[in-house]
Amino acid sequence: MKNVLLASTSTLFGEEYLAYLLPELSGFFAGAAEIVFIPFARPGGISHDDYTEKVRSVFATIGIKVRGLHTFPEPETAIAEAEGFFTGGGNTFLLVQQLHHLNLMEVLKKKVESGIPYLGTSAGSNIGGINMKNTNDMPIVYPSDFTTMGLVPFNINAHYLDPDPASTHNGETRETRIKEFHVFNDTPVVGLREGSWVSVKGTVVRTKGSKPSRIFLAGMAPYELESGSLLKF
Repeated sequence: MKNVLLASTSTLFGEEYLAYLLPELSGFFAGAAEIVFIPFARPGGISHDDYTEKVRSVFATIGIKVRGLHTFPEPETAIAEAEGFFTGGGNTFLLVQQLHHLNLMEVLKKKVESGIPYLGTSAGSNIGGINMKNTNDMPIVYPSDFTTMGLVPFNINAHYLDPDPASTHNGETRETRIKEFHVFNDTPVVGLREGSWVSVKGTVVRTKGSKPSRIFLAGMAPYELESGSLLKF
């Protein structure tokens, strides 16, 4: 039975790293003594070791150990033996490139589908969708394939921002970009505002968190879905 949590962000404004998710995580990772952290989305400014240490210090407060996937001599074996996963944010293009380059995307997908808990934030949530075509990130590298794990039957737009009527910015809004996507694609898109996430328990998929989600379907007007609602298309 799949056990997945795909969050818009790791950090809410004015809060500590993962603070708003911590009440969920003890139960979410129940029974896991150690989880594997996937730090591959970070392109610079922080090393994989430092990124992992940041995660380790938070999970220590709920009694769970963390080891970075980059430290294993055989990452495929590490995934096969893991008790849980967390993939952090950064650049989705880089994360997807690395997972495909290392032939880990399908391995990770199969392990999560077997019931091992998977937590994603931002880029780590984007790879839970069908593909990465709704990321907000710049294409700083070129993945061999845009396909991601397909843990949910839609794509995620993390850090979703509503249009600001007072803004003088003349560029496209997030809503406009997603509508452009739907000119050529039929895949549903869930816009996750900060503080919101998608919960998957077996075949049941729900919106969760402090804000409603924005739902985009090809050929239809976008609509709001309140926290706790079923996501079924």
